[in-house]
Amino acid sequence: MGFLLQVADTSVATNALNGAQKVAESFNLLSLLDRGGWLMYPLYLLFAATIFVFFERLIAISKASKIDANFMNIIRDNIVTGNLVAARNLAKNTDNPVARIIDKGLQRIGKPIDAIEKSMESVGNLEIYKMERNLSVLSLVYGIAPMIGFLGTIFGMLQLFYTINSTGDFTPASIAGGIYTKMVTSASGLIIGLLAYVAYNFLNTQINKTINKMEIASNEFVDILQEPTR
Repeated sequence: MGFLLQVADTSVATNALNGAQKVAESFNLLSLLDRGGWLMYPLYLLFAATIFVFFERLIAISKASKIDANFMNIIRDNIVTGNLVAARNLAKNTDNPVARIIDKGLQRIGKPIDAIEKSMESVGNLEIYKMERNLSVLSLVYGIAPMIGFLGTIFGMLQLFYTINSTGDFTPASIAGGIYTKMVTSASGLIIGLLAYVAYNFLNTQINKTINKMEIASNEFVDILQEPTR
């Protein structure tokens, strides 16, 4: 008798384990996302836009922030020795915002300091605009992705209650199944919005670091021009 009870307990445990495994297998990410409804498609597009803009801007900003530590020292030596042609050639052949700002300042040598600073500031503003290009896409994504997700959940709940009203199927299983699948859009929208928000702020931090380098180089260039002649 004890042996039969042990066999029965083992059989029940095995069946429970198999059932848990089947539930785990059926609960996979792709099938869950498929149940989110048609509003998942704009969320997919927003996610793709977030990934593309982040890496495209990251590459561009990283390239703009690469500045040779000896660049300003060479510019200083050329200006002090009066070799403006060499200074301009160096600035022209260096592909970063700092070099373009310095090149504009070199073109304006001989004019009042205020005019030189304004010219360099105009170039700097243009370079900042180039670095910030497409960042508005990320701000748009982190603003609307959660709202689209919430809208999908609202539509799903309306559909669920309409089905219950039409069929009279008011079982806990049907309600729970309808709710968790429709909340997929809310979770997806929040995750995508969070990713876009983090990406936006990270890129802005990198841009601010590059702007700081531009300002330091501009101030150093103006100081060089104002140094007493030797």
